[in-house]
Amino acid sequence: MCGLSGEIRFDGGRPDIAGVERMTDRLAARGPDGRGLWSQGAVALGHRRLKIIDLSEHGAQPMTDAENRLTGVFNGCVYNYRELRKELEGLGHRFFSTSDTEVLLKAYRQWGTSCVDHLLGMFAFAVVEHESGRVVLARDRLGIKPLYLAEDINRLRFASSLPALLAGGGVDTSLDPQAVHQYLSWHATVAAPRTVLAGVRKLPPATVRVVERDGRHHDHCYWQPSYTRRPAYAGMDAADWRDAVRDALRTAVRRRMVADVPVGVLLSGGLDSSLIVALLAEEGQTDLATFSIGFESENGEEGDEFAYSDIVAKEFATDHHQLMVPSDRVSAGLDGAVEAMSEPMVSHDTVAFHLLSEQVAKQLSVVQSGQGADEVFAGYHWYARMAAVERQQEPGTYADVYFDRPHADLARMLRPDMLADHDVSGDFVRDHMAAPGAETALDAALRLDTHVMMIDDPVKRVDNMTMDWGLEARVPFLDHELVELAAACPPEFKLAQGGKGVLKDVGRQVLPHTVVDRPKGYFPVPAIRHMAGPVLDRVREALSAPEARRRGIFRESYVAELLAAPDTHRTNRGANALWQVALLEIWLQTHSIS
Repeated sequence: MCGLSGEIRFDGGRPDIAGVERMTDRLAARGPDGRGLWSQGAVALGHRRLKIIDLSEHGAQPMTDAENRLTGVFNGCVYNYRELRKELEGLGHRFFSTSDTEVLLKAYRQWGTSCVDHLLGMFAFAVVEHESGRVVLARDRLGIKPLYLAEDINRLRFASSLPALLAGGGVDTSLDPQAVHQYLSWHATVAAPRTVLAGVRKLPPATVRVVERDGRHHDHCYWQPSYTRRPAYAGMDAADWRDAVRDALRTAVRRRMVADVPVGVLLSGGLDSSLIVALLAEEGQTDLATFSIGFESENGEEGDEFAYSDIVAKEFATDHHQLMVPSDRVSAGLDGAVEAMSEPMVSHDTVAFHLLSEQVAKQLSVVQSGQGADEVFAGYHWYARMAAVERQQEPGTYADVYFDRPHADLARMLRPDMLADHDVSGDFVRDHMAAPGAETALDAALRLDTHVMMIDDPVKRVDNMTMDWGLEARVPFLDHELVELAAACPPEFKLAQGGKGVLKDVGRQVLPHTVVDRPKGYFPVPAIRHMAGPVLDRVREALSAPEARRRGIFRESYVAELLAAPDTHRTNRGANALWQVALLEIWLQTHSIS
């Protein structure tokens, strides 16, 4: 829901209102239903609104609480806003709207920066204290909603997307070699606070940043599950864990139906999205709108899972919509998807989500989606190998199964000035694995995947692609209470049955067994995976462009080798290496980064 922007001056000057306006206008797709600006002293805020809760103008932003002398902008949804409102009214607060934004402002007035501990939901926000000039920035626990930052000695700018910051101007757009290293090591993931651009950072998940009038700031991480076995769960068997997970997931799904507009479901036909549909049916939802997408086959690889999504739609009598995308539409839709990316993303389903969101947004403005279940409940095949090693062996094993390539391979890919002088991606993983908590190697791997890799790949992907059409996607598997429960669950219950065992046990209670016991599917886009004609043409065009030659990220000999055999070179995880190289250049060119 929505997009926010702002600027804080540290040098005694006034904020650049025109720059904030440009940032705000670049966020128009995220908030097609309203636009607002506010400025006082050294701070300016901008907002684009997507109307989900309190559809009246009382919910417009930036929102000022004159009584408490606060102004804020907010992106996301506080699912327990009604309960919090009632609590705050009992504490003497008066409300002029029915919006969750006003609840946030009153919660900040009541609890200060600890207000985040009271919020159930996905959010990024900025709150300005009029008297002190202090600005508080915050991001939700799982980083579902983004917040990008660009800072110099005189000012801090922030926005819901990286392209919005670029629209404001004055951003250092040189490439960050450490971020490029992560991009090429982790399937295009760049961990917070970095981005591929040296001048842009992102506020980490579960973080509150307090910015003082003079530019001093401090960050506070307010949430992190321990990934250890809790005494409260001692003695629970597989059936007990199944019931606990089912109850927590049912609560998460119910929470995400809070809206003043209808809520649908993106139904892939896999276990995760099918469970959402089933549990909504248990809650009494009828005529639920569900949406599936598929692609033409390429090189013998199937591009849709309609057979399974149809089973679920029929079982629960949903209002089901199928979208079949021909291969030539993939190449045509590629540029739009790249333009919507705050950071380069190589996963094939990025284009799929963008095309699907375009169609869904014609009918709804809110959907639930199944992202996150594989990381939270150990659904990927490599987790079994993680569980088989000792804790001290984990970083090396994780690199073997997760990294696209080792550090040594980057020397023959990158020009010397783009190559980090040591294995920064490996060091990051080793440091993360060494942090306190996480009893086993698998616990450490799931902690890293859930709180780092997932946030800056699938979670970011869903936010960027849906919000580019003014469509809000809610992800119940990332309900923080469900994540805490899963983190405490013994590894053997998650790894059972080839992965996500405890979730499959839930599925057998509410879904047709053909959906639960099917082979694990991925979201294939064969035209990209196999470099089908139009996609390959776009790749060649980008890599031969004058901008690419001037930039010189990759060695010419390496690029020539990839282009000579476009469908041959694969990363350790099976991704097309040419696509990974080309996508970075396509993204830079699309966003006019020189």
